[in-house]
Amino acid sequence: MATLDDLQKIEMRVGRIVAVEDFRAARNPSYKLTIDFGPFGTRRSSAAVRPWHSKEQLDGRLVVCVTNLPPKRIATFDSEVLTLGAIDAEKKVTLLEPDAACELGSRIG
Repeated sequence: MATLDDLQKIEMRVGRIVAVEDFRAARNPSYKLTIDFGPFGTRRSSAAVRPWHSKEQLDGRLVVCVTNLPPKRIATFDSEVLTLGAIDAEKKVTLLEPDAACELGSRIG
C-alpha cells in the first residue's frame, strides 16, 4: 500500500492544452500535447486519447498532469508530463480536469 508520504512525492498540477498535433508514430492512436502550466512553463505530453477526443475538443482544455516524473520516450517523442485520465473497462480514456477555472500551475493536493 502507498503511504501519504508516497502520495506527497507526486506533483500534480493544472495546465491548459495550447497545441495539439497528431502523433502517428505512437503505437496507440495518440496526440502530442503542448501544455501551459503558467509560472512553471510549458511541457509536452503524449496522450493516447485520439479515439475519444478531437483536436478541437482538446485545444484550450484544462487538464491535470503529473509534472515531476522523468521524461518518457514514446516512439520519436519525449513525453515530459503524464496527462491523467480515468480508464474504463473498455480502455476508453476520459481526461481529468478541474470542475472550475483555476490558476495554471495550481498544485493538486
